[in-house]
Amino acid sequence: MTDIARNMPWHKRAWSAVQHRLSEGRLPHALIITGERGVGKRAWAEAVAGLLLCDSPADQAPGEPVACGRCKQCELYAASSHPDVRVYAPEKSRMVKVDQIRALSTFAVASPQVAKRKVAIIDRADQLNINAANALLKTLEEPLPDVTLLLLQESGRPVLPTVRSRCQTLTIPTPDLESANTWLVERVQALEEADRPPADILAKALMLSGNAPRLALEYATGDFLSLRDEAFTRFKQFMKGQMPVAEAAKAFKALGLEGSLWLFEGWAADLARLSSGGSAHDHEAEEMLAYLARMNPAWRAHDLLDMVRDSRAAGVYNANPELEASRLLIAWQKLMPVKRRVG
Repeated sequence: MTDIARNMPWHKRAWSAVQHRLSEGRLPHALIITGERGVGKRAWAEAVAGLLLCDSPADQAPGEPVACGRCKQCELYAASSHPDVRVYAPEKSRMVKVDQIRALSTFAVASPQVAKRKVAIIDRADQLNINAANALLKTLEEPLPDVTLLLLQESGRPVLPTVRSRCQTLTIPTPDLESANTWLVERVQALEEADRPPADILAKALMLSGNAPRLALEYATGDFLSLRDEAFTRFKQFMKGQMPVAEAAKAFKALGLEGSLWLFEGWAADLARLSSGGSAHDHEAEEMLAYLARMNPAWRAHDLLDMVRDSRAAGVYNANPELEASRLLIAWQKLMPVKRRVG
């Protein structure tokens, strides 16, 4: 079993699909790899790139090639200095820009420098702006036999249909709680003892990340959880009319736009689940959200989700996190019974 399948067993099915297609000569020129934030899509894509570049892949079983780890290509790749692999990701604008995709196109048509093929990873294909997506179409429409494109997509973040129709899709699933916890505990144990978060913090990080292990590790070892707790406290106070919107929004500003939208989106999704008889992923918010679900028609949750999507789109143009949080907070407060609203 490869390191990627052993260390992240929820990757195994997607990994096996690539192995079999490669051994049968059916690997497509472009793959969209979709999955929730934090399930390890980038790590999976990097493992696939290593396999594709390897000079002497060995079969660990029939139809299951793995990178040898010893050839020149594997050594260059392990040293992060392989000239035949490129990664294109959002920059300051939160989007993958057209200039990056033009650079990808130039890379695609050039001959490989040391390997037999080239690999380009687009980490977040759902963040291509319209000009970048159109520039990518030419490369997708005129595929070259020595180039493989790996496009990473977060679940729920659309890729343009013109791009999607020219790619095959593989899904990286979200692991179950046991698998996610096992992975997270192993990573935490590798930290210095003073830096290891306690078990209750790991459990909370997994809950808030929806069992996405890499995101949970980021939460558990960073400041997201404390900032989230402060934002949630102010959110509840604002909803009860105990705090003005400007004061509540400051806590969300500290989280940044993406962190704030992640919270609002999670709460709105939980509201939708509760409205249809399900349960909330955010257990700490469940009581409040269940109350709102009883007081409102189910469509209100979907309106909130639409507003989050609008705010995320506005983020491309450097929207003000505090103003976006204020707008969403006011929309949430409208779900409260009239006698509880603030004027």
